[in-house]
Amino acid sequence: MVRAMSGESGARLERLSGMLKRRGFILPAFEIHGGAKGLYDFGPNGGRLRNKVNQMWLDHWISMGNIAEISCPTITPFEVLEASGHVGEFSDFMTSCLSCQEVSRADTLLENYHPNPDSLNKSELQELLSKESPPCPSCGDNNWSNITAQNLMFNTRIGAGSSGRDGFLRPETAQGMFTSFPVLYRHFREKLPFGAIQIGKGYRNEISPRQGMIRLREFNMAELEYFIDPEMPIQHDFSNWSNVNFTMIGEHEGEVTISIVDAIETGMVRHATVGFFIAKTYDFLTNVGIDSSRIRFRQHESNEMAHYATDCWDAEIHGSYGWIECVGIAHRGCYDLEAHEKYTGKSLRARRDFATPKEIAIDGWTIDGSVAGPAFRSLAGKVKIAVEELPLETSFPVNITIDGENVTVQENHVKRLQRTDTVTGEWYIPHVIEPAFGIDRIIWHILDHAYEESEKQGESYTIMKLNSNVVPIDYAVLPLFEKDGMGELARSLNSMLNNKFGVVSNYDSSGSIGRRYARADEIGIPVCVTIDHQSLEDNTVTIRTRDTGEQTRVKASEL
Repeated sequence: MVRAMSGESGARLERLSGMLKRRGFILPAFEIHGGAKGLYDFGPNGGRLRNKVNQMWLDHWISMGNIAEISCPTITPFEVLEASGHVGEFSDFMTSCLSCQEVSRADTLLENYHPNPDSLNKSELQELLSKESPPCPSCGDNNWSNITAQNLMFNTRIGAGSSGRDGFLRPETAQGMFTSFPVLYRHFREKLPFGAIQIGKGYRNEISPRQGMIRLREFNMAELEYFIDPEMPIQHDFSNWSNVNFTMIGEHEGEVTISIVDAIETGMVRHATVGFFIAKTYDFLTNVGIDSSRIRFRQHESNEMAHYATDCWDAEIHGSYGWIECVGIAHRGCYDLEAHEKYTGKSLRARRDFATPKEIAIDGWTIDGSVAGPAFRSLAGKVKIAVEELPLETSFPVNITIDGENVTVQENHVKRLQRTDTVTGEWYIPHVIEPAFGIDRIIWHILDHAYEESEKQGESYTIMKLNSNVVPIDYAVLPLFEKDGMGELARSLNSMLNNKFGVVSNYDSSGSIGRRYARADEIGIPVCVTIDHQSLEDNTVTIRTRDTGEQTRVKASEL
């Protein structure tokens, strides 16, 4: 939830945002042309930090051993997102200020008047808006239009002219992983559980993006789709978290401090793999520099959870905008694979073997391919699935609706299917558990939590205490003066450091040494290496650590 900020926290946020822009972390995109809401650049420091966060996320999940990285197009055909339900359902509720015409999300306007306005339907939002009449964020008036729904996807065309087809910029990375299930199934030798991960751009035409990096129209996301057999219990090792207590807000339990094992055993977390991913998410967030005391996990209430989900938890992080959802961990059941299978008629199933073979009598209907194939053409596969689900007492002709099209199945299109099979296993639709990470929101909180202000010699002093795993620059090499050979020695040392795998070193000779230390602290560089006159005599350098300011003399050869 985003709450109104106090004067001091608002002033701190303004100083933080100014520093991030000045130092090339995060800045408004296309600013010389007036910018565009919901679009931001990662500058020279922000781009490096983002890539390190991304790589840590990939390594974090791939280390499980049964997870593979894939990459799918960001342009998605209309049919894919129609099958997934996005075309019909992926909407937010909006209202317009009748005084200044500014458009706002209805639930955002009402956050100070309801504990969870995102869970309200259209009529409930309308009733609350009429009752509370919140002020317009732009002009302060409270004269609002009726609430309407707007689909959030960006439309596009794939191809030119009459051969083009409708498409969208993807609102999430997940659908490409679902449609790739057959390839993934083969890759993992047809053994579940396994997962696919993907990092990339997502696009949502947000109604009123106002909270900086919190709500964007183009954003970086990272998702894991973990495919499981719902009838096979999965054993997870929770020993790494035996001494960790999590702050969790259950739908019925309220806020508690609890171990993840106890949360699962008491039924608060409804599936062990959901609990395992909650714990793994906690580890990732703390490893990239999020303050563990400002992380909590909130369970979705029944009326806000997707109809197909059996459990869903948000990892929320507290920062300058209050508690913000940054990760969603959902048990999505078989909804996604089943939706694409029904839409395409293509199998998206896995097979499980029975411990003992079963004798099964089959007595029903199937299509006569030689007749039904030419009659139904591209729909033949879907017609076959539908016919085989018909009861034995069905009389033909019969009408079946396929993809919104009314199809008549004649008696000559079908034949009886009677046999007794010895069955050694069965095909089933896997269930999916999905942790979905908002990378931009996480990066914002990394920066927010690292930002520290103090007084130094009567002036405001800023240090970015970034975690060493994600710092954009590892070392700063600073010659005391660029003369008498100090500049040459510093450049040589800087070059040596940059040639180390994975290390980024920055050479800075501009301004006084004090100002250069301050600049390095503001960027978050953990270590400064200073070259002075003594360095020329005995090849020693001064090491200054960011967080303590302590300085140590060491031999350059020992760096």
